[in-house]
Amino acid sequence: MQLDDLYRRVIMDHYKNPRNRGTLDAEAVTINLNNPTCGDRISLQLQVEDGKVVDAKFSGEGCSISLSSASMMTEAVKGRTYEEAIGLAERFSGLMKGEPVEFVENEDIEALSGVNKFPARIKCATLAWNALRKGIEQQHQHE
Repeated sequence: MQLDDLYRRVIMDHYKNPRNRGTLDAEAVTINLNNPTCGDRISLQLQVEDGKVVDAKFSGEGCSISLSSASMMTEAVKGRTYEEAIGLAERFSGLMKGEPVEFVENEDIEALSGVNKFPARIKCATLAWNALRKGIEQQHQHE
């Protein structure tokens, strides 16, 4: 099996069987973002306690890239401090720019590395990560 095939399978698995899809209670930080160019929209909810992302859920509609990226991101940030979560978002941004980035602790994320060859799809992949950044900034301001 070629690497592209493996990556495609990982992306489709997260798309068809999304992790952390749903909602959290009203106390959660909620960020709604959309990508008007393709119609992707996401609602990300973060439960934060003592500077840590304790839980993360998402809902919305979109292409396989945006929804699988949201699934992967919510898995990756659970249990992370704000700094660690922002660090993951920065590494993901590097991945989208074609930089050699590894996600040893969350290998599935690397399946999105091929997206950088399709500039129009980068916004799809980064939508959930941009919501994460906004949510952490918003929470940080209220503390």
